[in-house]
Amino acid sequence: MPSLQLRVEDILLRGLKWNKLLDPNKKGQWWLSGDIASTADNAKEVASTIDREVLEAQKLLQLAAAHRMNTDTRRAIFCIIMSGEDYIDAFEKLLRLDLSGKQDRDIMRVLLECCLKEKVFNKYYTVLACKLCSHDKNHKFTLQYCLWDHYKELESLDLVQSLNLARFTAEMLVSFSLSLAVLKTVDLSDLRRLTPKRTMHFRMLFEAIFEHPEATIWNIFTRAAIVPELETVRNGLEFFIKQYVAGNNQSISEKFKRTRKAFNNVEGVLK
Repeated sequence: MPSLQLRVEDILLRGLKWNKLLDPNKKGQWWLSGDIASTADNAKEVASTIDREVLEAQKLLQLAAAHRMNTDTRRAIFCIIMSGEDYIDAFEKLLRLDLSGKQDRDIMRVLLECCLKEKVFNKYYTVLACKLCSHDKNHKFTLQYCLWDHYKELESLDLVQSLNLARFTAEMLVSFSLSLAVLKTVDLSDLRRLTPKRTMHFRMLFEAIFEHPEATIWNIFTRAAIVPELETVRNGLEFFIKQYVAGNNQSISEKFKRTRKAFNNVEGVLK
């Protein structure tokens, strides 16, 4: 059976249709579907809890406005991501969303913006992003461009946003949804461009990566070693990690000594 598509104006917010919430001509028990509204007993039961659902939906739309979700498409994507029961629920609803042309590019843009706005890093966004990337490589390409855009704006990010971006990228790398090629627009060996904020950001990124097992780190570095075009990236990473990451942390220093050989692992032998 073909899956039903969701129109942007029909996004469900905990069972409440967005277009009903926004309808200025709401009459009677507008929050109920036709079948439920016609049954008095059911109407009573639903009416006893609907105030909470309406308030939740209204808050979600207010939050979307605060996050500058300035198009119907972006608001719909935002509501799906933020109201999903879990990442599978959000993933399935995003797939059913009836997007045309290049509108699907907004999925990763909105997802990343939501992640950066969190007060504490939430792995939910990376799990959902990984699921999307594995389903359609176009999401992966869009995400890479989103990250490159944010790298240009690191100076304008506050500490929490920078940390969330660093941990998000680290999780995408250790899950192998992205490769170190995502850093090819960043020259980590150019001291003139390594401002305090940029240095701090990429230090947090690599510290997050080095929290993972050596085999994982080895495989991340190996994936960069087998691509000749990434030689400049490898050189920049090795310089930066040695200079700004490993030097301040004995545990990372020891782990880096054992895994840096992967940069020369041109045979691509994984662990």
